[in-house]
Amino acid sequence: MTEPSVPARTAVVLGGSHTGMLAARALAGFADRVVVVERDVLPEGPEPRKGLPQARHAHMLWSGGARAVESLLPDVTDALLDAGAHRLPVTTDMVALSRQGWFRRWPESHHVILAGRDLLDATIRAQVLADDRVEVLQGTQAVGLEGSAAAVTGVRVRGRDGGERVIRAGMVVDATGRGSAAARWLTDLGLPAARQRKVDSGLAYASRLYLAPEDARSGFPVVNVQPDPRDGGPGRAGFLLPIEDGRWIVTLCGTRGGEPSDADDDFVRYAREDLRHPLIGHLLEQAEPLSGVSYTRATVNRRYFYERMPAWPENFTVLGDALAAFNPVYGHGLAAAARSALILRDLTRRHGWGTPGLSRRVQKAVARPVGAAWDMAIGQDVFYPGATPNGPSLRDRLVAAYVDRLMHTATGNGRIARRVTDVTSLERGAETLLAPGMVLAAMIGPLKPPLPGPPLTPEERKSAGLS
Repeated sequence: MTEPSVPARTAVVLGGSHTGMLAARALAGFADRVVVVERDVLPEGPEPRKGLPQARHAHMLWSGGARAVESLLPDVTDALLDAGAHRLPVTTDMVALSRQGWFRRWPESHHVILAGRDLLDATIRAQVLADDRVEVLQGTQAVGLEGSAAAVTGVRVRGRDGGERVIRAGMVVDATGRGSAAARWLTDLGLPAARQRKVDSGLAYASRLYLAPEDARSGFPVVNVQPDPRDGGPGRAGFLLPIEDGRWIVTLCGTRGGEPSDADDDFVRYAREDLRHPLIGHLLEQAEPLSGVSYTRATVNRRYFYERMPAWPENFTVLGDALAAFNPVYGHGLAAAARSALILRDLTRRHGWGTPGLSRRVQKAVARPVGAAWDMAIGQDVFYPGATPNGPSLRDRLVAAYVDRLMHTATGNGRIARRVTDVTSLERGAETLLAPGMVLAAMIGPLKPPLPGPPLTPEERKSAGLS
């Protein structure tokens, strides 16, 4: 069955999570109607749902993504902060052990928004759905595209009763995440198979919620113990993020041969004994567990290079994890998706709804933030044994050697630390790191000596029960 009457400008967004809702918002200014097709029944508030198992793990929204979300939804940060989320300055409120040593806590250059994923999604969803032009088909699954290799004209969906129908649309956005069927749908339309690449570090990660010690429930920094992917062994990492309601969400992860256990009673031991520094373990010894361990192995870096296809259909765009899914340890998925949704809005505004070539322009443009996040993710993961069939390429090794030198310099040079966070926050492109001044600074190295231990203040140590 096909809808008998469709407004002249209908957009369909497949997927009602972070990327999908932001894409719906991006198109609401141009479409008469935006239909979000969501397989789950969405909760009323910040509650878990079946189709978002990764919500049980730590998330952060880097400032490059936060600014993109704010451009689409100007009141969203205030709403998140009112609900208990935290805005932490970078690197002022970060205690991080890199491969090269402890980072100093330089004055604020960027920031991160920290909240549980359920709260983040619910807050964005409420603001998007406040627009009468946006509606959600819940409990509905997209099963294929309508149209041809030249143009997509709609999407075929299946409802909870098993019945199928076609929704005609002037724009279809795939934001269905890691399970996207877009590659197959495009070949079904007669297009060639898209090139893709996978880098699988074999990472498994385990997460658990804790109630922070009473004095550490506000103003406590992020704590991050990073792996060393080139020491010949498994990479083990952990990060502790303060979120709403005085809680910490803690994620521990390890690559092949160094995976954390899914057992509740082994969580603190792994943090204390298996990471490169026991700080997170010592902090957890003073906190109260609020949940069991959530465990995931779906961490493969996978990217489709749709922007390189020789032809691309009109009226179809792929965003978010459906386009490129990153190892979540690096925290760039939310920000890359938000920046992509902003590009969708801006290019539609600039070129006009229905303009020939618009979808191809969007697909090429979103490759920039996606490519930046991709390079940062695989730049480390490619060095783990078995991550790729042939191991790191010569380019991978040269880039990694230069980035290592920059990161070493950033431990003792605030200017370089700021430029590095320009890139890690997705506010500027990687070309920033190749400026002559950056190359010279990398050659000189850090201006301050290495820190002997984690840069927690005496007040923070006391509040967390460490002194």
